[in-house]
Amino acid sequence: MEKFITFTSTAIPLPTENVDTDQIIPARFLKATDKQGFGENVFRDWRFNKDGSTNNDFVLNNADFRGSILVAGNNFGCGSSREHAAWALSDYGFKVIISSFFADIFKGNALNNGLLPIQVSEDYLNELLTKTTENPSIELTIDLEQQILKTPVGKVSFKIDSYKKMCLINGYDDIDFLISKKEKIETFEAEINY
Repeated sequence: MEKFITFTSTAIPLPTENVDTDQIIPARFLKATDKQGFGENVFRDWRFNKDGSTNNDFVLNNADFRGSILVAGNNFGCGSSREHAAWALSDYGFKVIISSFFADIFKGNALNNGLLPIQVSEDYLNELLTKTTENPSIELTIDLEQQILKTPVGKVSFKIDSYKKMCLINGYDDIDFLISKKEKIETFEAEINY
């Protein structure tokens, strides 16, 4: 995974509430076990019409909106526990998702895959959705070390599990973390009498 310390980007507003994992990545695209390639089908049924043509009304198809931050409505990532939703968002290019609430399993899957979910108040979220919709060029900055989100709405702190924070800052997944402790593990094993 890439290291995540500070990050600045424009944002894509998706003011829809209760976006479930089947809307993020429809079940018919879950045949692969490799994380690569899922991004092309993120929000597939919203990005494309039934005949396969582009849905020009969907925000991801609007050239005015670009960036690696998704500002989403309340209760993002609800529904089934598929990890593929985090894979698809990350593979599409998102680094951060901002919402006023995340389903716990989605939040865990996102963090495990280098995608930072930032939870803010509903009032802050609504104002941020308005500002990013009205002005697609505004930038948002995340300082993970300080756990601060800076936007035109204001500066706000966010919570994150300390272990997951350390992993994101160092670019570790759980295996990388264990490998980083290899020397200590070997020392511990050498001291144990079996």
